[in-house]
Amino acid sequence: MASFPYSPLSPGGDNIRLLRLLPNEDEAAPLQCKLCNYSLRKSNPRTQLYEALSYVWGNPHETLPIYVDNDQFPVTLNLHAALLRLRDHSLERIIWIDAVCINQKILEEQGQQVQLMAKIYSNAHRVIVWLGEMADDIDGALENICLAANREYIEHSKKKIILNLLQRSWFQRIWVLQEVAAARHVVIMCGPIEISGYAFCLGLKSLELPYTASPKLQSVPSLIYLIERAGLRYKYTKRSLERISLETGHLVELVDMFHTREASDLRDKVYALLGMSSDDLDKAGLQPDYSVPWSKLFRKLVKFILYKDISVETFDDSQMAVIKSKGCILGRVSSVTSDNRQNITITFISKSTAWRLGERIEWILRASAKYIRKGDIVCFLQKSSKPTIIRQCRDYFVIVVIAATPLNKSGSSQLLELSESRVHFSRDFLLVWDWEKPL
Repeated sequence: MASFPYSPLSPGGDNIRLLRLLPNEDEAAPLQCKLCNYSLRKSNPRTQLYEALSYVWGNPHETLPIYVDNDQFPVTLNLHAALLRLRDHSLERIIWIDAVCINQKILEEQGQQVQLMAKIYSNAHRVIVWLGEMADDIDGALENICLAANREYIEHSKKKIILNLLQRSWFQRIWVLQEVAAARHVVIMCGPIEISGYAFCLGLKSLELPYTASPKLQSVPSLIYLIERAGLRYKYTKRSLERISLETGHLVELVDMFHTREASDLRDKVYALLGMSSDDLDKAGLQPDYSVPWSKLFRKLVKFILYKDISVETFDDSQMAVIKSKGCILGRVSSVTSDNRQNITITFISKSTAWRLGERIEWILRASAKYIRKGDIVCFLQKSSKPTIIRQCRDYFVIVVIAATPLNKSGSSQLLELSESRVHFSRDFLLVWDWEKPL
């Protein structure tokens, strides 16, 4: 099939394309759409409202056709199902959908549009989360979440159905974090059922589900946290005419929390977090650029997090970085507790003669993608600004948290004191940071 004839986007501005999904009273009729160019820079309260879709592409080799400006355009089965559900019988809907609105065959356009993602979702009237079509194992899940939001009793068997829904692919993907973090209003859809993001979060919180029971469920609380705050946070801070940030946290914190999430392109494990980062990333050279190989991007990221001269080896098509550095051991984790705000508290006894020797240190940290365990080692690498939490594995150490950032006031002051102390970096560390293997 010939490539779709996209009209070029105007250079030098916040220009995107929007999809006009045309109405049809016949639910089985082919999907007819039109693409139009649109400037986000000209957005104001009087401009056209549009929706943005948050979804999982699905198998790229299994497609069905839609028609865009009378040309056939292949989309994945999951997107095709979403469009059928979204099409109105009488009125057109205006939607931003990455697979259609971005020319995926032009790397330069991909990188430029990815820089606008936070702004695209932030300016949308609402973000529609599409969880896929209904199936027997999730039948009634959204309805029961709504009932739970209204404090109604939910039977144990129905909770199992809800857990099945929460293990769908959407909850594992890394891009969805920014998409819901930017949203003014979130709507959750599964098949014909639609509920508000607020009701979704309220219901799940009231159910107190066992999210630690499965690796696929461990990411759910972080998404609940982001969805329930839709519309409550500042949408973005302008850093330039094109790039904006949602100021959710420092890049290193976001990477520590979310690096095990899934992405079809490994580079998106970094690029999907940039719009939520409060760091100025222009100097780090981490702007979205799909001509940069994954191994080079991963190496740049490690040097940005630790320090630019550190010895780091990365590999194509591998999510592993091998790091060599001088450092010192601060202590071993003696206890780990968690709360319902996605924070954990660790304690350890300082073994550093240059920093609070023998003192009991207590730090509150954000929950990381990899669990901290009793016995893990808190170390401080030479030239780094924050401690690293590691675990011994034969003749090397695996990184659990690459840059521990205490949230409590005492921990922050202890960290400042540590950076100013005369710590001796007498130990050689061989470290492995693996984004794929769970610990």
